Amino acid sequence: MIAHLKGIIEEKFGNSLIVDVGGVGYEIVVSVLDFEACNLGEERKFYTYHSVRENAEELYGFSSLAAKRIFELLISVQGIGPKAAMAILSLAEAEEVRNAIANADASFIAKASGVGKKSAERVIVDLRDKVGTPSRYGVAEVAAGIRTNVEPDEALDALIALGFPLKEATAALEKVDKSLSVEERIRLALKK
Repeated sequence: MIAHLKGIIEEKFGNSLIVDVGGVGYEIVVSVLDFEACNLGEERKFYTYHSVRENAEELYGFSSLAAKRIFELLISVQGIGPKAAMAILSLAEAEEVRNAIANADASFIAKASGVGKKSAERVIVDLRDKVGTPSRYGVAEVAAGIRTNVEPDEALDALIALGFPLKEATAALEKVDKSLSVEERIRLALKK
């Protein structure tokens, strides 16, 4: 399995990128936000999910490990495939999507292309207990379509890489001061 790719962005088209890794070009499907954040010629790292179906193989890329975990949770929901999951992740940053699910905001999830009201409600029912507590209550910024620049949480990614489920990693970091260094936040979260 391909866990991640680090290489030069060679081409951009649709919602896909071609990443040159040592002379081999990998086509990866990314969210709209990741697509817009990438520039041709720059080196980027993407965590990947390799989808193999009867008639196609696709590689999905994520700028953070937390986004990949949310994607994996989304595709575990009946009726939500990889394309619908990427559409949901294209609505806002991964933390905002997680927060919307934790706050049971089905109307936000239903804004994704190819995701109807019933599918959005199923996402909420199936995943609300799996994504952890909301980082803040209410999603007025998200519901209004305002994209906030939420940086990927390196401490959250590190805890997930250590094997913590998304819900437990989020809970462990919940009461740790965000102004501390990444290393200190991880250390304090592991003590809890």
